[in-house]
Amino acid sequence: MTLAIFDLDNTLLAGDSDHAWGEFLVEESIVDAEEYRQANDRFYQEYLNGELDIMRYLSFALQPLARHDLQQLLAWREQFVEKKIRPMMQASATELLDSHRAQGHTLLIITATNRFVTEPVAELLGIEHLIATEPELVNGRYTGEVAGVPSFQDGKVTRLNDWLESNGESLDGAWFYSDSHNDAPLLRKVENPVAVDPDPTLESIAKENGWKIMSLRG
Repeated sequence: MTLAIFDLDNTLLAGDSDHAWGEFLVEESIVDAEEYRQANDRFYQEYLNGELDIMRYLSFALQPLARHDLQQLLAWREQFVEKKIRPMMQASATELLDSHRAQGHTLLIITATNRFVTEPVAELLGIEHLIATEPELVNGRYTGEVAGVPSFQDGKVTRLNDWLESNGESLDGAWFYSDSHNDAPLLRKVENPVAVDPDPTLESIAKENGWKIMSLRG
């Protein structure tokens, strides 16, 4: 089956769910506001610049999960989805997803953001298949560590290859939609790469390679 693969943040969503989760934690006084906000904003800028040390970032980002029990985290996550995620939903993204569904394509989200944050977003979008960075869960509690390879930059290619093998799928005719130059390694692997509201670096790469450029913000 033909795969239609989508980045999540600033692609299907009109915003970044990972950064928004950090903002939510600050606004709800779950973390130290000034210290956490400064670090969250700094890491986000490093991501935009293509300079993010993913393991250093995850050591920071997964700590709030380790400090609280799962029941409390899930309650906060429900509030987060209503407060932060629903306003990021785009009708144009839903139309794009529906167009691929109508063609019988298999839909897949691949994101560097962790599964705890992104799983309910995939459910809202009606997408069954999700590859996300996996926070380690032991005996029903998050440890603050990462399980396996983070799905970031070349790690997206690694994780997708593992998924393809496990599910008996291939990249024949596949599409991949992304906004970020961090996803260039995977965009180069598919037959139909699409730059969606791309950052300036990805826009340049897309033009050099003759890739389709589109907007969902319109």
